[in-house]
Amino acid sequence: QLQLVESGGGLVQPGGSLRLSCGASDLTLDGYSIAWFRQAPGKEREGVSCLSFRDGTTIYTDSVKGRFTIFRDSAKGTVHLQMNNLKPEDTAIYYCAATSDAYCWKYEYDYWGQGTQVTVSS
Repeated sequence: QLQLVESGGGLVQPGGSLRLSCGASDLTLDGYSIAWFRQAPGKEREGVSCLSFRDGTTIYTDSVKGRFTIFRDSAKGTVHLQMNNLKPEDTAIYYCAATSDAYCWKYEYDYWGQGTQVTVSS
């Protein structure tokens, strides 16, 4: 059983940056495709970005393209989401998810973390 843990959320001013991390206790995320989702109050959960384990393909939702970067740290067995130029509309709970499927841009994931709050406000 893969137990995912997110970290790195917090309060940041507009234009600021945060780096979210996703890891699994005593296990590496190598061999899993990883996605980041977010859910804002009163809104449905949406996919933000994903990374395929097979060829490293990355996908981003339009609203974060050019600002967010998903990448894998194989030495640590973790996956990160670097978020730059943050906007108030990025405020949400961010979740990481893992699947053994090479295709990552989907909602059906096998494992989910508990989420980390990101708040962008002045």
